[in-house]
Amino acid sequence: MNTQIRNPPRCWLLLFSTIPVFSFARADEPRPIEHARFDEYCEGPVFDYDGNLFVSHGKSSVAKITPAGRVTRWLEAENPNGHKVLPDGTHLLCIRDAVLHLAADASILRRASTQCNGAELRAPNDITLSPRGGFYFTDPGGSRTAPIGTIHYVDTKWNTQLAANGLWVPNGLDGRKLYVAETVPNRILWFDVKPGGMLGEINVFARLPSKPGAQAEPDGLAVDTRGNLYVAHLGMSSVQILSPDANLLLTLAAGNYDASNLVFGGPRMDRLYVTGSSGHRSNSPGRVYRLDLPGVAGAASLLPRKK
Repeated sequence: MNTQIRNPPRCWLLLFSTIPVFSFARADEPRPIEHARFDEYCEGPVFDYDGNLFVSHGKSSVAKITPAGRVTRWLEAENPNGHKVLPDGTHLLCIRDAVLHLAADASILRRASTQCNGAELRAPNDITLSPRGGFYFTDPGGSRTAPIGTIHYVDTKWNTQLAANGLWVPNGLDGRKLYVAETVPNRILWFDVKPGGMLGEINVFARLPSKPGAQAEPDGLAVDTRGNLYVAHLGMSSVQILSPDANLLLTLAAGNYDASNLVFGGPRMDRLYVTGSSGHRSNSPGRVYRLDLPGVAGAASLLPRKK
């Protein structure tokens, strides 16, 4: 594993508190700062309660990056992807055909989800925690050619339930009102969350911009404390920022050509870490970039820690 950590000078973005609109002087336009590099495309960024950043990369590895910048191999697994940390400090990780529940030392506690209603999972992709307990994950396996993608809810007793289906490559997901990136149509969906974790009807939140010659596909999602939605936009080399009423507020350079996923971090939650690859994800090295966003407060991806 070839890895490096870099920390060039900070750059600035201003977010006005009166309305959810971004503004910055041209000289202060935020630019991506390379934070880490890998030999292959990377995905699934998540912080733990000690400030370590975990990144899935390639077809078999999850790396751990300490606050001091030390990079180690944390886990070997087949096709690792979406990753979250539970309030007790244990981990959930999407792999080729399952969602794993892992201890902080990466030992496997259980295969948290392997099937739903008697059908094997096809390709678990991304994951988000429910503040009510349990978690959601997307399974886009086979859905580039037919709308068979699914969203699943796993309750606090580790029962997997079908929450939504009929989707074209459901991908990243986040938010208390559940946002889901639907990759092929280049749009964001939203669902009301019902008691018991089930989801309401499918709603189209926003259709994202594209450009000639680009394979514009939304991937990972994150939200800030104002409810603005941040979208890692594959093929567009960008992070799209949408207001709670679906207006496109700003497009930020992501650093990566294929921006795959993102997570807020830092002591003030004003740093956005973006994973992906320098070129097309199929044949280019992976990179993690950092965007410093003073005045922005990212919504914590970690739920309150259990004592």
